[in-house]
Amino acid sequence: MTTLQLQPRLAPLSPAERAALERRARMLAWGGNAWHLIEFAVAVGAGVTAGSIALVGFGIDSAIEALAGGVIVWLFSSGRGTSERAERRAQQLIAASYAVLVGYIAVESFRQLLGGDHPAVSWVGIGLAAVTAPTMPLLARAKRSVGRRLNSSATVSEASQNMICAYLSIALLVGLGANALFGWWWADPIAALVIAGLAAKEGVASWRGDACDCGTC
Repeated sequence: MTTLQLQPRLAPLSPAERAALERRARMLAWGGNAWHLIEFAVAVGAGVTAGSIALVGFGIDSAIEALAGGVIVWLFSSGRGTSERAERRAQQLIAASYAVLVGYIAVESFRQLLGGDHPAVSWVGIGLAAVTAPTMPLLARAKRSVGRRLNSSATVSEASQNMICAYLSIALLVGLGANALFGWWWADPIAALVIAGLAAKEGVASWRGDACDCGTC
């Protein structure tokens, strides 16, 4: 399967331009991963304390995003950036990371709904989601811009994971907020299932080699 043509270019990239863009892609991936590791530690710690599957799922998503970022670092290292085979492999690895996330959240959300487990209020989780929601779209847009210029569907797909992180943050704010203010415990696993649905859609697109080219990605 050939690499998806994300957009026409007026002129081919020179070797120097491509090298600079690949360095930027790696820097964005490393920078994003540093934040994802912080997210992971805070979200999982707060989620376990509160018994919140949505918050734990948010932390697991952060770890998976870090793995996907590592795939991009791999793709643009050792001269693999121009290889269609490496591009396709990167797409598949990122799609697999989505599958892990969806499976985990779906199983745990249904278990919590059927078991009637009531998560405690987590103001730490609410604060984390409030910080992440406005910042992840900025990272996603930067990665998407570089991915489009490099004609890399894998890079654009990885950027979509950062947008899902932003959507997940909003879902967390709704779910955790509803639980804190109204005692709606079921809002937590429902929010997690919404997140799983978004991740599943993006995972299928990545496996197929598709990449979102809309203005909201």
